[in-house]
Amino acid sequence: MKSVLVVDDASFMRLALKTMLEKNGYSVIAEAENGIKAVEKYKEHHPDIVTLDITMPEMDGISALKEILKYDPKAVVIMASALGQEVYIKEAILAGAKYFIVKPFKEEHIVPVLNKVLADSKQ
Repeated sequence: MKSVLVVDDASFMRLALKTMLEKNGYSVIAEAENGIKAVEKYKEHHPDIVTLDITMPEMDGISALKEILKYDPKAVVIMASALGQEVYIKEAILAGAKYFIVKPFKEEHIVPVLNKVLADSKQ
């Protein structure tokens, strides 16, 4: 079972994503509410994949992405953003994110994206 770290400052978003992922065979091994915690949890749990919100308090998602990739250049990170944050999505992809998903999350979109990104990262 593939392990996931879910990072979002909104607890209801973490819960929604966790529910969707676990229903589809993923194991959410940790959650974080900001970028600082995301980096700590990544180092502690070494998940197969990270879903990382862009806009968060204390440390934003792009800064957290850079820290995670500095620690583990092979980390598989998918950015999550709300509509209207396209400028941040481009910055995140350039910084090393593998893909992005747009809120509100749709199960029929998220699960295939995670499956594809994980498959591509194994090649």
